Amino acid sequence: MFRIYTSQSLGQKWVENYQGFSPIFACILGFTETGLIQGISAAGSTPESRKYTAIADAEFLINGVQSSYQYPLPPLTQGISPVFITRAVIEACDLPIYLFNAGLPIPPSVPSIDLVGKPANCLTTGKALPLPLVYELFQQGLNWGKKLAKNTIKNYLILSECVVGGTTTALAILTGLGIDARGKVNSSHPNCNHEQKELVVKEGLKNSGYSSNFHPINPFQLIAAMGDPMQIVVAGMAISASIKTGVILAGGTQMLAVYALIKAIMNTSQYQTNLENIIVGTTRWVAEDLTGDTVALAESIGNVPLLATQLNFSSSSYEQLKMYEQGYVKEGVGAGGSAIAASLSFAWTQEKLLNRIENLVNHYYFREVKIQESECRNQKQK
Repeated sequence: MFRIYTSQSLGQKWVENYQGFSPIFACILGFTETGLIQGISAAGSTPESRKYTAIADAEFLINGVQSSYQYPLPPLTQGISPVFITRAVIEACDLPIYLFNAGLPIPPSVPSIDLVGKPANCLTTGKALPLPLVYELFQQGLNWGKKLAKNTIKNYLILSECVVGGTTTALAILTGLGIDARGKVNSSHPNCNHEQKELVVKEGLKNSGYSSNFHPINPFQLIAAMGDPMQIVVAGMAISASIKTGVILAGGTQMLAVYALIKAIMNTSQYQTNLENIIVGTTRWVAEDLTGDTVALAESIGNVPLLATQLNFSSSSYEQLKMYEQGYVKEGVGAGGSAIAASLSFAWTQEKLLNRIENLVNHYYFREVKIQESECRNQKQK
């Protein structure tokens, strides 16, 4: 059900240490105005709809299929939100969920922990977040990482994210840290828009006054210049939680950037962590994306155990899921980490996971059909 792509021995050791343990799931929501750039992301078909993607995903993550939503899932160019994968696992396995608002334009419609952050300005400004807020969000992350790991007996943490435009801020952070990520990152597009991302990052570097040749760089100042609020929160959580338990950074390019950020923080500060307790867990669609080079990116960061679920939608009855096999969507909201956990902790097979996801998709679209039929009846009565 999953494969170790890089740092085989570290990845295998982590798997052996935490196989059969139960996961605690946390999702850190954030926003960057980078996500509003035309064409930068496919996580919402228009810039306006992308303002609500994280909020809608959070509502579905917590509530699952409902008769109505305060923030319905936004239409995608192709495919369906990866939150269906995550929700299928959480619902069936009854996983504890912690939802964090690291900086959204609108508060979530479901219960969440407000970290009193703010949405990031577009990274092209070179002034994404105030530096004092970056330090405060990091401290919040440290505190919550300790809390979540405090009573973990036979548990590990899945730290996931939902940030539209986050692969571009990830590229900015990787570039600022001196890691050659050109042509290696992923996106929600079937063919990664590398040139657009790189031009955006280049403008951000210019306006920030930074150069990727200046090292060692202050990672907190780098986040303030070109990052997003999720990145620094997850870094703090993973740093403190890893002292006591295992951590899956559930995501692709975005979590590889967080892993690189963690290493930079460790190299420039006195914070303690246990990197051997941290892995990156994603999907096969990210790890084997031919329009990026995820494996080479992980190797460039160094000693990153990169794992990916081998979940395959080729035989699915739903065209929305089959679109993943054509490169759309790929990852998000902890989809890869959740799928890995289903196998690692609950011995789910590919068939069982696919069945659970398809059942959820079926209930969702059956609900839409019933709503449409009801609206038609009401129109006829009028």
